[in-house]
Amino acid sequence: MSEDHQNDDEREAVVEGVGKAQASRRRFLQVLGAATATAATSQADAAPWEEYFQQHYKRLTDEDKRAIFARLEAEVQDKYGVTVRINDPKPIDGVEFAYALNLQACVGCRRCEYACAQENNTSRSPEMHYIRVLQMDKGSLDVERSNTTYEGAVPTPEHYYQPVQCHQCRDAPCVRACPVNATWAEPDGIVVVDYNWCIGCRYCEAACPYFARRFNYEEPTVRPSEINPDQGYLSNRLRPRGVMEKCTYCLHRTRKGLMPACLEACPTGSRKFGNLLDPNSEVRQVIETKRVYILHEDAGTNPRFYYYFG
Repeated sequence: MSEDHQNDDEREAVVEGVGKAQASRRRFLQVLGAATATAATSQADAAPWEEYFQQHYKRLTDEDKRAIFARLEAEVQDKYGVTVRINDPKPIDGVEFAYALNLQACVGCRRCEYACAQENNTSRSPEMHYIRVLQMDKGSLDVERSNTTYEGAVPTPEHYYQPVQCHQCRDAPCVRACPVNATWAEPDGIVVVDYNWCIGCRYCEAACPYFARRFNYEEPTVRPSEINPDQGYLSNRLRPRGVMEKCTYCLHRTRKGLMPACLEACPTGSRKFGNLLDPNSEVRQVIETKRVYILHEDAGTNPRFYYYFG
């Protein structure tokens, strides 16, 4: 068989697998693994067989979850010598979380970015951050010309700063792109990932117009002394290599009545967070009374993250 013919067969196998994935994840993994031996293999190496093929989160019973949480806690204890608590806070009835950020108040200090990394146990090596702070030219909204690697004292007179993270979209292209339903929007608007169901195909990453999803190409590294022990199963628990991850509005905090770590770290008060359905909430007042700007509004994602002026 020629190499070109073999490649064509492989591509056809992948397409067939994607088409059947919604009904059978295991069939998808068999086809994708036989055709490419990439993403599925990377995660299979990172997790025990029984863990890799556990049920989708939505099909787990309370008993299943207790067993899984206990196993994960034991694994962290064995690997890092750290005692962690994994919980699974549920969405709150009558709550739709939203974020608003004052572009005139943000000074580009990146404290939100690093507070997020600490709270969410993201890899330090290779370094992974859910928040990117864009240094923008004053008078311009062109994010393509922004600078995310700026250095030196901030703010500067000729720039303003625009942090970007997951926008928790109502019409989320990442959710539509996932071939195995490993990501979905919760009733409170937070888009989550079932890390054990994710196959690492990165379709969601390609679909996101905000570049808000991250992929673990290598085994994440976090020092034991830096591990946040208060962990949510669908948020900041330690993730394996070969899966996607993202901002979850710190659901392990916000569903308990706390604020996201990035908001608490902000020194200028430029971040506002709350229940969009509550007419008296700060975030609702911002949206109703301020000049609001939606990033990539033309993408039609209808996000729950708003920028405003003044």
